[in-house]
Amino acid sequence: MSNKAKKMELISFKLCPFVQRAVIVLKKKQVDFDITYIDLSNPPEWFEQVSPLGKVPVLKVGKEVLFESSVIQEYVDEVTPPSLHPQDALIKAKNRAWISFGGDLNVDLFKLAHATSEDDFNAVRDQMIGRLHKLEDVHSGKSFFNGKDFCLIDAAFAPFFMRLGYLAEACDLNFLTDLPKMRKWSEKLLAEECVQTSVVPELPQMYLGMLRNVDGGYLAGRCQ
Repeated sequence: MSNKAKKMELISFKLCPFVQRAVIVLKKKQVDFDITYIDLSNPPEWFEQVSPLGKVPVLKVGKEVLFESSVIQEYVDEVTPPSLHPQDALIKAKNRAWISFGGDLNVDLFKLAHATSEDDFNAVRDQMIGRLHKLEDVHSGKSFFNGKDFCLIDAAFAPFFMRLGYLAEACDLNFLTDLPKMRKWSEKLLAEECVQTSVVPELPQMYLGMLRNVDGGYLAGRCQ
């Protein structure tokens, strides 16, 4: 049996945006897969054996193991044609670069959630807004990053925009006010079925609960 024919199992942590990237691609490609949730603060012993970095996501394909969300996205896309990548090699390469850039935005969100002073919060906020303006400059201005078609890069950014939505609704923090392309992109991404079904129903409560429980967190008392 080839790896392509083997059922995939995704090892996940419910709050992780990088796992969600992989789930979105699996859902968009209508792949039959299993998902196993673990607690990263208290992982099972077997997790150390399958995750070289001690992080999620991890994708098990038979006896083989893949890690890193962008690698998992690419693998799923390659074994389930047609591809969600642009056909043009240069555009595809640029998409891969901006997917990596999106990872930095997810890290910014993590730092924002764990900022313990107004100065720390403002520094991360300004850095994140600067990155968003760079994205605004290169975005197609249409429904998705490259135009009318949903691509891997769109799957990669959807988790970030979902969490920005939580911050806007519960914490009165809107980072997209002066970014019309980003606002439209966010709306389109969050309306996609593969995005809506890529998380557990309790994610909004879990995310806001995480913000409120950060010891000394600047946002802890701001988010309702």
